[in-house]
Amino acid sequence: MAVSTSIRCGAEPMLETGIASGPGAHGRLMDAQYRWQRHVYDLSRKYYLLGRDRMIRALDVPDGGSVLELGCGTGRNLALVARRYPAACLHGIDISAEMLKNARRNAPTALLARGDATRLDAALLLSRSRFDRIFMSYTLSMIPDWQGALDQAARLLAPGGRLHVVDFGQQESLPRWFRRLLMGWLARFHVTPRADLFAAGGACAARHGLRFSASPSLRGYAWTMVLERPLDGEGVSGDAISGERNQSRL
Repeated sequence: MAVSTSIRCGAEPMLETGIASGPGAHGRLMDAQYRWQRHVYDLSRKYYLLGRDRMIRALDVPDGGSVLELGCGTGRNLALVARRYPAACLHGIDISAEMLKNARRNAPTALLARGDATRLDAALLLSRSRFDRIFMSYTLSMIPDWQGALDQAARLLAPGGRLHVVDFGQQESLPRWFRRLLMGWLARFHVTPRADLFAAGGACAARHGLRFSASPSLRGYAWTMVLERPLDGEGVSGDAISGERNQSRL
């Protein structure tokens, strides 16, 4: 992998103090799962974590813009963001100390910290409280309090900022046997696709005054959504924040 030319922004992060009361049961579970898997994670996941590169292309990060990945894992995505947007200031949070070992190697220009996406103090960990772009790639399906993580991400958006999400859909236009096999396989890795992802995204947008759009792709294999904070002084229409109305157009 080529070394990124992205600049490094801000102070050194507090790498191991991102969870005030320790990593908790979920953090320990993720460390146990990825202690060995992290060595083959990127090679194996590229065959079924689909839509990540498309999401990165859609970020459209402004020059000098700040980017945060919640659940950065091995740093694979941040490395691609660094290559595509070399002037961006990159940040990453993950609850697994094991995965962060890879991330520090793969995304050396990013400020990385161990933290819980559901109760993240970004100002403390990353010396920044608002971000121009936040993205979550196949993360919500692994976080027990995933709606809390979605709310927390929405709070961190700067004016004009966008939150991009890609995750497993419900395979609604794929054969039922495929869905059964995939769901069974994913359960082995503590992954639960969220059937109400779009409804929760729309409700989150309404709570935080954000614009909302969502769409399935690959016949429902992956679901993507974008939540956008208007610039100061801009309004948000009812249609833009209604999860049910947006979902009905998919």
